[in-house]
Amino acid sequence: MLPWSADLGGRFEHRTIDSAVLRDNPLGDPYERPLLVYVPPGYDDEPRRRYPTIFWLPGYSGHIGMAFNRPPFRQAYPELIDAMFGGTDVPPAIVVYFDAWTSFGGSQHLDSPATGRYHTYLCDEVVPWVDANYRTIPDRDHRAIAGKSTGGYAAMVTPMLRPDVFGALATHAGDALFETGYRAELPQRFRMLRGEYSGSYEKFLADFRTRIANPRTGDLELLEVYAYAAAYSADEDGTVRLPFDDIGAIVPDVWERWLAWDPVVMAAQPKYAEALSSMRALWIDAGNRDEYHLDAGAAAFRRAASAAGVPDDQVHFELFDGGHGGIEYRYPLSIGWLSRVLAD
Repeated sequence: MLPWSADLGGRFEHRTIDSAVLRDNPLGDPYERPLLVYVPPGYDDEPRRRYPTIFWLPGYSGHIGMAFNRPPFRQAYPELIDAMFGGTDVPPAIVVYFDAWTSFGGSQHLDSPATGRYHTYLCDEVVPWVDANYRTIPDRDHRAIAGKSTGGYAAMVTPMLRPDVFGALATHAGDALFETGYRAELPQRFRMLRGEYSGSYEKFLADFRTRIANPRTGDLELLEVYAYAAAYSADEDGTVRLPFDDIGAIVPDVWERWLAWDPVVMAAQPKYAEALSSMRALWIDAGNRDEYHLDAGAAAFRRAASAAGVPDDQVHFELFDGGHGGIEYRYPLSIGWLSRVLAD
């Protein structure tokens, strides 16, 4: 395996979007946002041809600047996707690498009074911008969303919220079935917060921001829970409500607000079930030893999709051998599968 970049058949373009909806966001995070757009081999040779589009979203704490990180003995996943388009009979597609990073490490790609309007940014600014600047087929039946972990979460909920924008999805180990996944982690996160910061997120955040270059064990886990709470249970004034109290007990009304954003719970509601049933294709996978129990989440979402009326022949469901990390080899499988569906 080459330790450096491979030759590419297609092309990656680094672009910037000046977002109107992210100006004056509550965290003061940048409103000029990077975008990475992949055009497949042959794009420049056929100037009249139009292409389906697949939007790729990273996991929590991930962002576009990390896309070409190269683990030992493994290629960066954008190169894997380029090789797939260049070396197989997969119909070409434009792939847009997008992130909704915040100074909390992520936004769950949702609109929130605590972080900003990242769902609106994706659906109402990024998608139209891509359609205006590239030769896409600009309709939901030729547009998909895909991602891993938090990105996989967004790949499930975004089409249920905006079926007019996305007509297919792929979720790799996406956050789902919160009662099995998130809830199992909360007692440990509470102990970490109590032991180091007397149970105060204000103390944690103040301390964390003074030593970004020297993180401690547990920083990411504590910040992650706060980012989830900012996405799922923030009040209209931006106050972030935690799902546990000062002794670590679940706060029922806050936890219900989290559950309302669980893709499995959402899919059981008539309006979201109808949106889900309109999808042309669903790829759902996880590792059978996922450390965050997202194999259960994947199975539950697959069951929910069936209950919503999605035909079996429009779903690819698979539990691969493995855990939550090192799964980029699966991304070309879903992108290729979606490309074939969207080409019709």
